Amino acid sequence: MDLQLREKTAFITGSTAGIGFATARALIQEGASVLLNGRTVESVTKAVQKLQEEFPNSTVSGFATDFSKLDEVEELLKKLPEIDLLINNVGMYASAPFFETPDDDWYRQFELNVMSGVRLSKNLLPKMLSKDWGRILFVSSECATLVPVDMIPYSMTKTAIHAVSRGLAQLTKGSGVTVNTIVPGSTLSEGAEQFLDNAAEKEGKTKSQIEEAFFSEVRTSSLLQRFARVEEVATTITYLCSPLSAATNGAAIKVDGGSMGGVL
Repeated sequence: MDLQLREKTAFITGSTAGIGFATARALIQEGASVLLNGRTVESVTKAVQKLQEEFPNSTVSGFATDFSKLDEVEELLKKLPEIDLLINNVGMYASAPFFETPDDDWYRQFELNVMSGVRLSKNLLPKMLSKDWGRILFVSSECATLVPVDMIPYSMTKTAIHAVSRGLAQLTKGSGVTVNTIVPGSTLSEGAEQFLDNAAEKEGKTKSQIEEAFFSEVRTSSLLQRFARVEEVATTITYLCSPLSAATNGAAIKVDGGSMGGVL
């Protein structure tokens, strides 16, 4: 299937690894030009070089921006070219008891996970509306509704993303612009790989045993009963970037392996 993404330019926040990097690969394979983002010049340079080696004819570059620092965000907004596809993927999480989580941790996660997408959308959405085409995607998480007790601030930010995304979608009424939310479940990102490695070493088990225990004891609601691959999430994001997805707007698309339940 041709997703008609040639000559489209995508900017993906938090894209030097994980879901963001897999999305960059998928978009490049569809002919899109891609702008990566990471916190450091080193991480961005390494990711760009990796993609250039894999796809020699691709158009790929990047910006080093720490979205927790407003001055860096303001500089980025001055440098960004015309963007057709904005994927708000950057995020952070922390595991800590609720009663031991200081206010600063709440603000830090909200600033990065929510305000990064707010600021980019405020800058880019009017330009998309003026040309009557564009895609904005927010990457949420199953934790938006499952809410692990040691990650309440993170879950709060992921729930907030849904409201922001739906509100922005309502501003696109009658246009060729869409705004949607992607809701991944437990995904085998670098962080999950590290979790499996550490747990396996600590408990003297294999990674497969740790993964099986996670889904049988912790994420019991999962129907997939394994971690999704980052590529499985990226393919859904890539389709929703396509002109072929025009009828999907203001939606929350689950790629959660069935963990969130419900009939909607």
